[in-house]
Amino acid sequence: MNAAIEHVQAVAFDLDGTLCDSVPDLAAAAEAMLEQLGMKPLPAKVVESYVGDGIGKLVHRVLTNDRDREADSELWEKGFVSYMKYYRDHLSVFTRPYPETEAGLALLKSLGIPLAVITNKNEILAVELLKQLGLADYFSLILGGDSLPEKKPSPLPLRHAAEVLGIDVANMVMVGDSRNDIIAAKAVGCLSVGVTFGYGDMTLLSQDDATRPDWIIGSLPEIYENLQPQKNKDEE
Repeated sequence: MNAAIEHVQAVAFDLDGTLCDSVPDLAAAAEAMLEQLGMKPLPAKVVESYVGDGIGKLVHRVLTNDRDREADSELWEKGFVSYMKYYRDHLSVFTRPYPETEAGLALLKSLGIPLAVITNKNEILAVELLKQLGLADYFSLILGGDSLPEKKPSPLPLRHAAEVLGIDVANMVMVGDSRNDIIAAKAVGCLSVGVTFGYGDMTLLSQDDATRPDWIIGSLPEIYENLQPQKNKDEE
């Protein structure tokens, strides 16, 4: 067993690209927004590359077709309103949990370890999406990108989650698919776990010390498999 995970008291998860594949619905909302604004649609793969920093940033990126540029404020406001209106009504048309997501969450809950979601998605959308996917009841806490003054990669959401759960943040695991998740975890000194099935390229992220996860998994049950020995030891 990895010595770094011998005292885990909580597990936090990113949402999009970690618990579920939401790109089809995010891309559909982007297409609807662009159509309403009289602009050309973008391929779903391009939209996927823009996901991870909240819908506000996603709208900027889709409107400019650039990760770093920002759209004109008036255009962005129209786009944001259009995007949110469509997306709120089509949260889970195509979005589905990744294979073994629910099985992995159920196994972790059986250990008595509190679970949390820390996402950059707006909180109201994150909560509703998790409800529609039948996953909300697994979590003791759901934090969105607008729940606090700062979002990932800021360490604030992780520190806040640990405080709410009544644990030392160093004893929490952060599971995600992006640099934001890994950087935030490293900033608070907790274990960062990267998933290979999400939108982030773990091979690429692992080439940089700042974004290299402590551990890489191919499915959520792998977390349980490594924490089960801890549970048995604690009960001895």
